[in-house]
Amino acid sequence: MGYPEKVDIFQEKLNKKANGGSYVIEERLPLVNGMYSGALAHDNINNQTIAVYTGSQYSGIELRNFTVSFPDEAPWRRLIKIFADVPEVYVTYETPGDTVEAEDINGLQESLTAVQTEIERYKSKGQIDGGSFRREV
Repeated sequence: MGYPEKVDIFQEKLNKKANGGSYVIEERLPLVNGMYSGALAHDNINNQTIAVYTGSQYSGIELRNFTVSFPDEAPWRRLIKIFADVPEVYVTYETPGDTVEAEDINGLQESLTAVQTEIERYKSKGQIDGGSFRREV
């Protein structure tokens, strides 16, 4: 459940590079009970560039006990399962950029609607007196 129960978080999208180049991405992924299973943050990943290490920037031990797949309905995405007896791993890969899809836009619309709904709820039940917010230092 998103806002107002928690703040929505959106993954920044990468534009395709005009020169046809690629981004090199490193993701820190936490393992729970020796496993991570989920989507990588970016799309259109070159599978041959995926590397998993126990340390950042190709440091630590290289892990080979992982699988990569893609959903039939979204072949630009990559799902990864990693098995290791470590608390976190670092996955590095190359991508030419992301694919923006309806699901991305729908998520933004749902988040915006939730904020507006919460504001309207507060306006009808709360008291808005023109006060201000101060940042405590």
